[in-house]
Amino acid sequence: MAEADLDAVIRQLAKAQNKSLMAAAKKRQGLFMAKAASAKDKEAKARFKLLAQSAMLHGTAAAKRLQNSADNAADSYARAVKNAAEEIAAMKLAKKTETKAEKKVEKQPAKAAKKAKKADKKKA
Repeated sequence: MAEADLDAVIRQLAKAQNKSLMAAAKKRQGLFMAKAASAKDKEAKARFKLLAQSAMLHGTAAAKRLQNSADNAADSYARAVKNAAEEIAAMKLAKKTETKAEKKVEKQPAKAAKKAKKADKKKA
């Protein structure tokens, strides 16, 4: 689990939370439907059925919001990790080219000095 990507863990936890949320919504719906079945008049039955339907709609909406939020967080994390990896690679490349340029600059004065010595010998 330590090597698992955090975005996968986020999605997995959201899925588990979604299941428990939907189970609670179904339980609440069942409770209201049971009350509707045992109600004496039509008005009470209709009210309890409406409450059951409303409980299910609200539970479903909450589950969707939870899932969307978790997906956004997981995607954001994955994107941040990818960007950080790209930045590190770019920094390594910049450092490598910088050291090559420094070595080249160090060699240039040495070459210039050798050329100057050769020129001095030719003049003498």
